[in-house]
Amino acid sequence: MPLQTFLFEIGTEELPADFVRSAIVQWQGLIPPGLAAEFLEPESVEIYGTPRRLTVLIKGLPECQPDRLEEIKGPPASAAFKDGQPTPAALGFAKKQGVSPEDFEIRSTPKGDFIFVNKQLRGQASQDLLPKLALGWLKALDGRRFMRWGDGDWRFPRPIRWLVCLLDDQVLPLHIDNGSTTLVADRLSRGHRILHPAPVSLAHGEDYLAQLKQAGVVVDPKERRAIIEQQITTQAATPEGKAIIYDDLLDEVEQLVEYPTAVLGQFDQEFLSLPREVITTVMVTHQRYFPVVDKDGQLLPHFITIANGDPSKGEIIAAGNGRVIRARLADAKFFYQADCDDSLDSYLPQLETVTFQEELGTMRDKVDRIMEMAAAIADQLGVTEQQRGEIDSTAMLCKADLVTQMVYEFPELQGIMGEKYALVSGESAVVAQGIVEHYLPRHQDDDLPQGLPGQVVGMADRLDTLVSIFGLGLLPTGSSDPFALRRAANAVINVAWTAGLEVNSLELLNQGCQDFVTSHPDKTSPLPALKAFFLQRLQTLLQDEQGIDYDLVNAVLGSGETNCDDAESTMPDRLLADLQDVRERAQYLQELRDNGHLDAIYPTVNRSAKLASKGTLPTTQLDPRPVVQAPQLVQDSEKAVYQALLAIYPKAVEVQESRDYETLVNALHELAPTVADFFDGPDSVLVMAENDELRQNRLNLLGLIRNYALILGDFGAIVKGA
Repeated sequence: MPLQTFLFEIGTEELPADFVRSAIVQWQGLIPPGLAAEFLEPESVEIYGTPRRLTVLIKGLPECQPDRLEEIKGPPASAAFKDGQPTPAALGFAKKQGVSPEDFEIRSTPKGDFIFVNKQLRGQASQDLLPKLALGWLKALDGRRFMRWGDGDWRFPRPIRWLVCLLDDQVLPLHIDNGSTTLVADRLSRGHRILHPAPVSLAHGEDYLAQLKQAGVVVDPKERRAIIEQQITTQAATPEGKAIIYDDLLDEVEQLVEYPTAVLGQFDQEFLSLPREVITTVMVTHQRYFPVVDKDGQLLPHFITIANGDPSKGEIIAAGNGRVIRARLADAKFFYQADCDDSLDSYLPQLETVTFQEELGTMRDKVDRIMEMAAAIADQLGVTEQQRGEIDSTAMLCKADLVTQMVYEFPELQGIMGEKYALVSGESAVVAQGIVEHYLPRHQDDDLPQGLPGQVVGMADRLDTLVSIFGLGLLPTGSSDPFALRRAANAVINVAWTAGLEVNSLELLNQGCQDFVTSHPDKTSPLPALKAFFLQRLQTLLQDEQGIDYDLVNAVLGSGETNCDDAESTMPDRLLADLQDVRERAQYLQELRDNGHLDAIYPTVNRSAKLASKGTLPTTQLDPRPVVQAPQLVQDSEKAVYQALLAIYPKAVEVQESRDYETLVNALHELAPTVADFFDGPDSVLVMAENDELRQNRLNLLGLIRNYALILGDFGAIVKGA
């Protein structure tokens, strides 16, 4: 069977770069399985995109689907036949499938007997299937800011201007009706707007890439990216420099051009006196330029921009871009000098003019709350007087740069300029560092704050936001999290973990919620919702970032089968009161599983815990003496368990303070043979004895084993062999 090439191109006005990237990814996940569902298996499916087009190029496509035998299920046999004769339901089914009732087979299914037919289906021609499939691929694309154009109802990020639908050299019938306008597919594509404005008539799908390249369009994003990187490197070498190639910027410019040309430009040397971050922000964020540095990493007065125009006009392009960046840097220099005329603390009163949130007051109000929360964290950590002063100063000044001219013009520089202005104002380097670091991490892969002031103030800032926004009832739902509350909670936990800060987050949340209700008497405390939210974040971070098995995470978070109301009420408090302990226990359980030691204690604890759930012993009870009546111990095996528990008890109490969980595990490991004899040895006991006192005594023995294990985790959540 001959193999064919299918080309589908959607031509548009200039698409947003992020949509082009997204559309390519969407089609890569959609089209191959869609073809397979139609029994079409090509040799390759290639997805391309530029600012003006999205393209599917399928090679090695069969002419038609294979013939196949399809099994079709009909009505129940009881409804298909009456007195041995086919009913109207059976006759209707036979007519629909093009068979006679004699072709029916009756087969048993879990839902009873049904009639089936085996139907030979001829494969459809690819040319008949592809137009409908292609239109479906186009309609399936999703993205933000879709728009209508003309007077129709079609929605897309930009107006669609042309369609190409070719199977080898034949145009397939495909059209889009959009109100009074109909777009009909043909073989005419478009070249580069400037380099080749005339239409491009495509003779064959195989010729697509070559013909478009002749028309000034590099269709393959990977090829454009390689060209851009090579040209940037070449251009940067002219002033004996090296370009800083940011991946995010490269991703963007790759989808902003159809025929990339790297152009080297320059600006005045005097602007290098500005802070480096100001210059690079102007270049990268606002102008999409690549900075150039010397061999020592110092900025040079040069930049590289990626043009989408005529390569022969490079000097004109460089001059125009140079004028733009010089104007932007001149503004930045003016803002910087004006901001430096006043000390950073002089901007604090202006924070009263900036609203944080309508019901939560101004940024100055927020700073006051941050200072209170930071002071509470400092109290917990037992910092020195010098450290307390640094934390207080950082908290007071952390938002002051928001009202400076520079940050007003370049919001991306918040915190960064706070650090610069703090140093100019005579603040210590530690405080200046804390101001910029309290924003860290800004995203999942960002650095974490290294200095104590940045760690403490960053946690205080996020805890205030969490309490305040939860207090207003603006909780994140599904994928909607406009206040980035998940990221805020993750940051609190990760900063505490990484820096080893022994903070009691439960106490901090409780105090924050009390203060919130005091200032908002019409609101209820958000503490229950916040506790549940933090537990969710702990679960996510332990599994996704710490690599802990899901069931071990559940064990640490108390999601097992203890069936004790007191465990459910106290476990969240224990977790939030000691975040370090949560991670340490999860990591230790994972270590036990990896080295095989978990298997040695799992049967003992799990069997004990399951039976203990039938009793009433509180999960917090550790001392055997008040809850086990020694005179009621009848058999040697239960007496041995009791003596072993008496020996473990002081170790368990000590472990709660020392967190030396290895001692606890060793004790449980030593206990295992004794418990095995209790259950299955020659002197085994019947736990659920008819005598109430005997039964309660034995259930309490097992409950104590469960409780000792609960210090490490809820073994009822652990999946054996996971």
